[in-house]
Amino acid sequence: MTSLWGVRPRWRTDVLGDFFCPGCGGDRNYRRQHGRRWLRLLGTPVLPLGPVIGSVQCTSCDGRYGVESLEQPTCVRLGGMLRDAQYTIALALLAAGGTAHRAAREAACTAVREAGFEDCGEAQVLAALAALSGLGGELYDARGMAGGLAVELHAVLEPLAPHLAHQGRERLLLQGAAIALADGRYLPQEREALAAVGRCLDLPQTRVSALLEAATRAPY
Repeated sequence: MTSLWGVRPRWRTDVLGDFFCPGCGGDRNYRRQHGRRWLRLLGTPVLPLGPVIGSVQCTSCDGRYGVESLEQPTCVRLGGMLRDAQYTIALALLAAGGTAHRAAREAACTAVREAGFEDCGEAQVLAALAALSGLGGELYDARGMAGGLAVELHAVLEPLAPHLAHQGRERLLLQGAAIALADGRYLPQEREALAAVGRCLDLPQTRVSALLEAATRAPY
């Protein structure tokens, strides 16, 4: 009887896409599916039963996972998010310290190129700052960071933070600190920008202060 009868789901595919497969440990194709349990006779479905919870199936290992697995960014997507974070932090710190100092401009451009924007030079960086200013007025006002720059920091850093280890989030903050210190001591607006970066990356305020102090003693 056990070999004659059985209950197994029957799946239908809703969406195809790419995801980070927990089983393979890398980027793979997936099928997002919904299904219904069927009573089977000799492997043939004969009687529909209740629905089953939707799932995601990897097309490589055939592993089946909950739909929450799609919340983990792919390696490609995570790399893009990290590049955007480094780029935005560089713009924020250059805006905070001003563009008059050559050392600060060079430090910001170096950070942008190291992030993966090899063809992005000083002219492009300054143009991006001008565009952000146009989105929301002045980049900094009497209360600190303002306009398009503040919006951009939150939009870029907050989705990334949950997917980075603590050391990775600290490294992003220190990259911004290096730009701020390229032309001398921190300015008040640079500290404000770095504090905003720390908040967006979900770093404790005490840890941010300690890292910024340690950065003043590091050779750049």
